[in-house]
Amino acid sequence: MFAWYKGAVLRLSGFYSSISDVFDANLTIGYSIALAVSLAVALIVVWTNGNVEAAMAFVVAVAVVFTTFYKVEWGFYMFFAMVMLFDQFLNPMPFGIPFTEKVAYFDNLNMNPFIPSFSAGVMNPLEIQMALILLAWFISVSSRTRRQVQGAPYWGFAILLFLELMASELYGLHGGGDFLVSLWEIRALMYFLLLYFLVPQVIQTKEQISVILWIFIAMITVKALQGDIRFIRLGFKFDDYTVLTNHEDPMFMADLFILLIGYSLFDAKTGQRRVIFWLLPVLLMGFYSGQRRACYAGFFIALGTFIVMLNRVERKKFFRAALPIFLFLGAYTAIFWNYNGRISEPIQLVKSGFSKDASGAGERFDSNLYREFERYDLAVTVRNHPVIGTGFGQKYMRPAFLVNLGISLQDWIPHDQIFWLMVNMGAVGFFIFFLFINALMFESGKVAGLVRDPFLKAVTLMIGAMIVNQMVVSYFDMQLTWYRDMVFMGTFSALLPTITRLSKETSAPSDSTGLHAGQPNLTPETANV
Repeated sequence: MFAWYKGAVLRLSGFYSSISDVFDANLTIGYSIALAVSLAVALIVVWTNGNVEAAMAFVVAVAVVFTTFYKVEWGFYMFFAMVMLFDQFLNPMPFGIPFTEKVAYFDNLNMNPFIPSFSAGVMNPLEIQMALILLAWFISVSSRTRRQVQGAPYWGFAILLFLELMASELYGLHGGGDFLVSLWEIRALMYFLLLYFLVPQVIQTKEQISVILWIFIAMITVKALQGDIRFIRLGFKFDDYTVLTNHEDPMFMADLFILLIGYSLFDAKTGQRRVIFWLLPVLLMGFYSGQRRACYAGFFIALGTFIVMLNRVERKKFFRAALPIFLFLGAYTAIFWNYNGRISEPIQLVKSGFSKDASGAGERFDSNLYREFERYDLAVTVRNHPVIGTGFGQKYMRPAFLVNLGISLQDWIPHDQIFWLMVNMGAVGFFIFFLFINALMFESGKVAGLVRDPFLKAVTLMIGAMIVNQMVVSYFDMQLTWYRDMVFMGTFSALLPTITRLSKETSAPSDSTGLHAGQPNLTPETANV
């Protein structure tokens, strides 16, 4: 007995000793990394003559690298949060340049103020992070720590679109197009296609989808708060500022509204439903402070898409719940359509998008007129290059004079980026692009009909509505060339294969009666009950 007890004690002490050795080894590694980072920070501060921001950027970069290689999904969470938080193109704003723009996250390294004397940096932090995530995923698959590789639906259409983009760029360059401009034109679309294949390999569980949505809610709430604070500090006025948020932020908020509608309609048991509901005042004011007519149009058409994707029972339930809201909006529109005052500003903003005359469009008349001239120029260009387009890097034709907006790529990238696709890729490329987009819409509708989980069903319907929202807003404004939009669309579109697999895994197998779980057993005895 004593010998057994002595052996047990020795084995236990050996176990604790091994644990202590591992802990000491990890502690030593941690101390070594901390020391190395500290020394590097000190050297950067000295080398850059006291540039503390550069040193902070280095610390963040180290954290991103270690986090991505430790857990690739954590690295993707950081990537998605940064894309949603930081600003790419921000109009002049009151009260100075915000921190979210100063970071210059979307600028090439050779343009980044936090990385001086680095003229060779032609990539931006976003692209570096995507490359890190791709490398970390490849290593995890090669080492078999991550076994499951998921396919992407309609992957052939995605590859066909990639080849068309490459062909249009080469064709444009062959005709004397500007190489750098062509890269600016197709960069965002390339992010969209890359993420469409990458995200299904990284985000593979319901919990991971939930984390992506929490990040989306948190970051867009921050963007809404930025607009709210500017609006409040201006005395609930806009003064001479046309917008108080990024152009695309109200579009993201509209997607959140549709997500909340889905959660409520299907009674999804998730804290996100309650959080979005309590944040509605913040988000609604942020949506209004964005002052984007395109986002109003995008929201209502996306909501219509959401309704169409419901089945008959769900549609009836939606209209019963939404009828008071529709009646209120109809009455508000009828009463204030021709009234000028602060309370009528939202409907007057919508009205300005339909008006062709100065009295109806108000201060937006010049913007409307510019877009009409711009579309005429695009139409003339398409008539001269109908089949394969001009190729990227080429200016579109200017038979109608356009005033200088002070935008460096004004001669290449118009507001209407749906028409812009046809200008650059012709009827062939336009067909291929919408073949892929329509396939994604079909997939979201198909998956929505199969999913039983209320949370996943709401997310699936939001994805379908989001794609339509993005296309509508892109018709009115520059969106297909903006990185945040295409990263967002690529990320959420790529959740569809994961949702499909999860819905199949959670579906109960058929029993001996041939019925699936939850399907009513309509025997002759029960059919008339």
